[in-house]
Amino acid sequence: MLAAQSAFDGTWKVNMNTVDFPKKPDVFLLQNGTYECKSCTPPYVVKADGTDQPVTGHPYYDSVAIKVVDDHNIEETDKKDGKVVSASTSTVSSDGNTMLFTFNDSSNTNGGPPVTGQGEATRVAKGPAGSNVVSGSWRTTKIEGMSDNATVWTYKASGDEMTMTTQTGQSYTAKLNGAEAPMKGDPGVTSVSVKTIGKDTLVETDMRDGKVIGVFKMTVAADGKTAKLSFDDKLQNRTTNSDATKQ
Repeated sequence: MLAAQSAFDGTWKVNMNTVDFPKKPDVFLLQNGTYECKSCTPPYVVKADGTDQPVTGHPYYDSVAIKVVDDHNIEETDKKDGKVVSASTSTVSSDGNTMLFTFNDSSNTNGGPPVTGQGEATRVAKGPAGSNVVSGSWRTTKIEGMSDNATVWTYKASGDEMTMTTQTGQSYTAKLNGAEAPMKGDPGVTSVSVKTIGKDTLVETDMRDGKVIGVFKMTVAADGKTAKLSFDDKLQNRTTNSDATKQ
C-alpha cells in the first residue's frame, strides 16, 4: 500500500524539450487523386478531393477530408458524427526534406479546449516517382507550442488505489495490484491496469476492449521533483521517451 503522500502524488508536466520521438516513421502516399495513410492504425485510403471520406476502425474520428492546396501543402480535416474534431496542415520545404505541420485536435478533449501545437518532421524515404512531395516516410523530430492540456496530468494515491486525472477529461481510479479498471472519457482506451515497482516506478497498461494497446512507465527521481517517462505504443510498435517535472 502507498502512503497518502506517495512519490507520484501531485501534478506533472511533460518537458517537450526532452522528448525522444520514435524512430519508426509515418508513411503517406498522395498520388493520382488518392491519399493513403500507410502508418495509421488501421491504414486508410481516401480520395484527396477535399470532401469527407468515411474511414473505419478509428475511435476518435470516422471521416477524413484531404485538401491538396498545392504541390507542397495539404490540409486535413477529421470529423466524428459529422462534427469537426481535428484540423491539421502539412507543408513540405522547397528541398523536399522537411515537413512543417500544425494541429488543432479536439477529438479527445470531452468538449474542452482543443490540443494545439506545431511540429517538424524529417524525410526518411521518398515517395514513388510522380507522387506529391508529401509522399514518403517522415520521422517527427520536434513539437513546439504544445498546449498544456496535452502535457499535464495529476495523480492522487489513497491506500491501495491510484486516481489519475487530465485536463482533457480522462480519469481512472485503479487498484495498484494490476487489476483492470475502467478509463473514463477516452474513446480509444476503455480500461487500464496499474501497478508499482518499488516506491518510485509506476506502470500503467492501457487496453481497448480487453486488448493491450500501450504501456506507460514513470520513474520518479530521488528528489521527487522530476521523472523519466516512456510510452510503448503497441498498436504502432513505437516507443516515446521524455522527462516530466512536478508542478
